[in-house]
Amino acid sequence: MKNALILGLLILGGISCAAHALPLSPSESAGKRLYREGVSASGEPIMARVGASGMLLPASSLPCANCHGSDGLGRPEGGVRPPDLSWSRLTSTYGQQHINGRAYPAYTEGTLARAIQEGRDPGNNRLDPAMPRFVLSMNDQRNLTAYLKRLADERDPGLNPDSLHLGTLLPSTGALSEEGATVAAVLRGSVARINETGGIHGRQLRLTILDPGPDRASAEQALDQLIDQEQVFALIAPLAPALDNELAPRLEHAGVPLIGPLSLQGTAQLSRQIFEPLPGLREQMIALANYAATSLRVLQGPTLIAYPDEPGQRLAAEKLAQYLQDNAWQKVRLQPYESAQDELPLGSRSVFYLGSSGGFSRLAERLQMAGQVPYLFAASNQVAGDLLQVPSGFSRRVFLAYPFVPSDWTIAGRLALTQLRERQKLGGEHAVLQVGALSSLMLLSEGMKQAGRDASREKLITALEGLHDFDTGLTPLISFGPGRRLGLSGAHIVTVDLPDQRFYLVAPYKPIAAMP
Repeated sequence: MKNALILGLLILGGISCAAHALPLSPSESAGKRLYREGVSASGEPIMARVGASGMLLPASSLPCANCHGSDGLGRPEGGVRPPDLSWSRLTSTYGQQHINGRAYPAYTEGTLARAIQEGRDPGNNRLDPAMPRFVLSMNDQRNLTAYLKRLADERDPGLNPDSLHLGTLLPSTGALSEEGATVAAVLRGSVARINETGGIHGRQLRLTILDPGPDRASAEQALDQLIDQEQVFALIAPLAPALDNELAPRLEHAGVPLIGPLSLQGTAQLSRQIFEPLPGLREQMIALANYAATSLRVLQGPTLIAYPDEPGQRLAAEKLAQYLQDNAWQKVRLQPYESAQDELPLGSRSVFYLGSSGGFSRLAERLQMAGQVPYLFAASNQVAGDLLQVPSGFSRRVFLAYPFVPSDWTIAGRLALTQLRERQKLGGEHAVLQVGALSSLMLLSEGMKQAGRDASREKLITALEGLHDFDTGLTPLISFGPGRRLGLSGAHIVTVDLPDQRFYLVAPYKPIAAMP
């Protein structure tokens, strides 16, 4: 009986260890860094020979994980199909077979070292020329081998047998506190709904929300806390513009995916880790510019781009100006705009506005007082709360870009949003952020389902890359790809009858690439 009890405890212990893998040893941790970053534990640079000429390049520019993936399963790219690096596969007693059909024996530690350093398999066949040959010390090779033995068993942070930990950054104070509260309500309600229906592959979702604080330093600290201390699996719909260009490098370094409409308020974050369901500010302004050029014929200008003197908005304004000038717009002028300023360039035929909602109506009032009624163009999510304060003289001269309109909504999509709003006591405020957050969680859920029960961050990224014409029920169909991280690349164009407070769709959604 005692032996049976001990055996039972050992079996349970084995199950527990399988579910919660032991921490990596120092050697395995060093091998992990080498595998993912191409960096030696000694601090000395590692080099790799590439191609037939054996050109030397830093291993940090082409680490193993670039081709084989963080999970070691390999992902086809550019016609090359890197093999699965799981230790059980490498050392299979049945040997292996190359994609070209050539067979070779099982790997040993010695033949694996030869493959990594000389580019030859256990049968002494040359590996694909795309495979770099790494110049490793004996210690580096031991570390890498030790990690490869653990690779298949190492689960990404935040992913446990019964839970999936997500994180986000949402302000609770300051100028964006209302928007932060809205997104938080949408995410909490959506997570609760998923959990009530059984979660994803039996995993219950757990959401951690941190306040990014008032500035870049506090936002970076909050992001580090989510990644290093909370160890979230992925980020979902954060609202932390202070991070600016620091976000993408940090996510790439940690291997953390992010799904959310980041560039609605400013510049895009280009990264393999980031998937955005909605068009960014740039795409919306370009859609407005293309409509203005083809339907309103205002290329001759003068054209004014008014923006708040903030880094993100300034860069967005500069990129818009460059786009206009590259597409034959004439007399384009940029102007930092604050409502308290007295100087305002007059005589513009078209005005593109970037900034907060309150400034939009004040800008329109000042133009009207000066006897000017130009066409006004803006992204709906930036000015919607201030729109009906615009003087009626601008009726049907205000044109807004919308990522979606009610005609995009299916019966199921409308019902899901209505039920969410009722559950979380939300109205229609910040509708673009509501739909952006809800769509982000839909994409996360679909990506995890496709990644399977044995999911990983790498598998999630691959699954999202493969999503085409994904129907949220609330937006045009969303598509991603290996080189595409923006699900929608255009916008609907709407004009407003201000006295009647009626909105009219004048140009339906069309991807920017398809526009003239």
